[in-house]
Amino acid sequence: MTEGTGAWVASGREALAAGRWVEARAAFGEALSHEASAEALAGLGEAAWWLGETTTAVQHLESAFAAFVRSGRYAEATFTAMNLYFTFRISLGWRAVARGWLHRAARLVDENGLPALGGWVLLMTAHDSDDAVRSERAARGALERARDFGDTDLELCARSQLGACLVQNGHVSEGVTLLGETMAGALAGEGSRLQTVVYTSCNTVTSCSRVADVATALQWLRATEGFTDRYGCPHVFTLCRIHHARLLFATGDWSGAAEHFEIALRTGREAEPALYGEALGGLAELRVAQGRLEEAAELLRRAGPHPSCAIARAAWHLAQDEDSAAIALLERHLLNIDQQERASPEPYRAGASAALERGAVLALLASAEAVAGNADAALDAAERLLALAEETGCDVLVASASFARAEALFAAGRIEDAASAAERSLGLSTGLGLAFDAARCQLLLARAGAETSPAGAAIAARAALDSFEDLGAGPSADRAASLLRSLGLRAARRGPTGVGLLSKREREVLGILAGGHTNRAIAARLRVSPRTVEHHVQSILSKLGLRNRAAAAAFAARELEADD
Repeated sequence: MTEGTGAWVASGREALAAGRWVEARAAFGEALSHEASAEALAGLGEAAWWLGETTTAVQHLESAFAAFVRSGRYAEATFTAMNLYFTFRISLGWRAVARGWLHRAARLVDENGLPALGGWVLLMTAHDSDDAVRSERAARGALERARDFGDTDLELCARSQLGACLVQNGHVSEGVTLLGETMAGALAGEGSRLQTVVYTSCNTVTSCSRVADVATALQWLRATEGFTDRYGCPHVFTLCRIHHARLLFATGDWSGAAEHFEIALRTGREAEPALYGEALGGLAELRVAQGRLEEAAELLRRAGPHPSCAIARAAWHLAQDEDSAAIALLERHLLNIDQQERASPEPYRAGASAALERGAVLALLASAEAVAGNADAALDAAERLLALAEETGCDVLVASASFARAEALFAAGRIEDAASAAERSLGLSTGLGLAFDAARCQLLLARAGAETSPAGAAIAARAALDSFEDLGAGPSADRAASLLRSLGLRAARRGPTGVGLLSKREREVLGILAGGHTNRAIAARLRVSPRTVEHHVQSILSKLGLRNRAAAAAFAARELEADD
């Protein structure tokens, strides 16, 4: 490398260390204009990765790897292979390619006597493995190598990986404690590589979120905001936004959740395609809960068959009164989960993050079966969820299982038992800060008490309506308002007034209803089920605060004509 090239490379490295990515890219680019050095290629690849230019980063890193190998610089080549492993494994989601780079790095270490770098190979092995026991063993091996060679960055990353393994294996408290310890050290600058913060952040936020440790996950997300704002890492930014959005969704800040999902979509489309589908699925699920079904449908279309969208897709079908389609999707997704677990070298372990995914599927399946009138099937799904909740000891799953059981019991006509289960779920959901779940419990309690205790039912229904309104959960608010009206109480929806608050489909229904048509006639004209039309009519009456179809027809004749 010539003196001039070396000066530009040194300038680029200085910019990288300070997080000045654009300046670093310019410096390394200038170096390459003078000489095709491996150092400049590697630096340019790293700068591109931090800027979210993943494809460009891969191209430069691959070229750098080949250049390092040709010149016999096997340590630098090993580190470059490691960067390529994580880029393909996490950013692109190309597991087979990532494993190729893992094995290439391992061979370089073995054939060239690089024991200090063997710990990084063990770290990659732990990160990649599906075998829970092997993963933990590799993480402990990496930690031992880090101590032997005084590699602080490897030690922090290995401790973080070990914490993630412990959480996955059901030792949640011990694992979360270890994750927090390494996270604190990494954010304080204990290591010398910025990637160490990326690695520990991803492990911490992902592990806490996936075992529903909501409070811990939110705190660490806030703690990483300074790093993210300063360095703008696309992976931390996108991953954390998705998990933050899901936590806000669960705890009731739906506008904040939507904002974080949208940001994740903007940053992740090019830089993190493996996370892009997850963001689409999360936002689609939120839009379904808000009653914005057309937007949800478009998000799901963009996502394609991404597995992270299975629950959102089933929820969309359920919102369209397509119970059978929702049930079929959920049962198929459960089969896929079962197949993945059977393919794993280790048996399923209580406390594993997959429990929450399975739990979410079972909860929605119980709801879908209950809505379809399949009480026995609903009870079966609820009991399976309850067994999973007891096995994991996860409070979120216990709350979800109690509500699923309440819905199933209500569908079976066991009203008192349903109310008891709903009360239990309400207490747990309120304590966990799960606003939407708590409101759903209130609505079910109101339905259970509608005949035996109208006054108590009205109080519960009003509380549910207020919560749904605060959340922006339109369809659920419609149901609460409808129940209040059935109890002889006024229940006009809050929010905008007039036709503007109706969805496009509701406006169509209202226009046809104005002509005096029955639900069956409207259904035939719109090619939907009469039940769907009934839901739309109830929603229209609730949103507009109207008493009956005649009032709706009069409103339509006045407002729609003026609107046109």
